[in-house]
Order: sequence, then structure tokens, then C-alpha cells
Amino acid sequence: MTVTHDAACHCGTVKFRVTLTDGLATARRCTCSYCTMRGAVAVSASLDGIEVLQGADNLTLYQFGTRTARHFFCKTCGIYTHHQRRSNPTQFGINLACLKGITPWDLPEIPVNDGIAHPSDGAPPRVDGTLRYEKAPT
Repeated sequence: MTVTHDAACHCGTVKFRVTLTDGLATARRCTCSYCTMRGAVAVSASLDGIEVLQGADNLTLYQFGTRTARHFFCKTCGIYTHHQRRSNPTQFGINLACLKGITPWDLPEIPVNDGIAHPSDGAPPRVDGTLRYEKAPT
């Protein structure tokens, strides 16, 4: 099921439209050193599933380690918008929090993939745990 969303960085300089490959069903986190520090929840889109509508010149690129993954950020506010995946270079991971009207708190459970024993290094894909969000009683 493909779903299209409008999205933006925090300051609104970078605006984009993204078509998700399977809606929010692909939401996940990762345990690699970078994702652990970044803390974002990512959802999946194909490489042709993102259209930058404004601010493409304001995106900056960060790479590390094998330099396979390509992480993009707004130069103004620093928000991670998307990345081309190391585990599947034919996909983008999209920062769920950039999607208009959606937050990670909308999902009660988010799988966390093992990004330390990485599939691109020969390890089998593995879910390492689950993040859960329970709203406090009011």
C-alpha cells in the first residue's frame, strides 16, 4: 500500500513529498552507533519515491564507516530528513517526524533492528528489540 505525504524539516526550509512503500508499517529504529545517537524513527520509500519541492540546495550530506549510506540534513535547523540505506541502497529511510501530521508517538510499538551486526556485513537481518510508547493517564 503506497501512501504519499507532505514533509518538511523543522524550520521549513526543506520541503518534500514522499510516497511510502508500505505506509507506516515499515517504521523502525536501528542500533548502529549513528542511529542510536540520532534517535529518529525511519519509514521506507523507493529512490524515486521522494520529491524535494523546496530547499534542495539547503540539504547537506553526512557519511561515515563504509560510506554507503547517505544521510541528508537541513543546513539551517540540522534536522535529518532522509537517508539512502546501507542495508538496501534502492531505498530511502525517511524521518517519520518530518511527515506532516504524524509523530513517532502515534505508533505504540516500533521495532529496533540490529544495526551493529549489519546485514551488509553478512549478518542475517535481526530485530534487536521493541520501543514502546504508552501515553500517561490524564
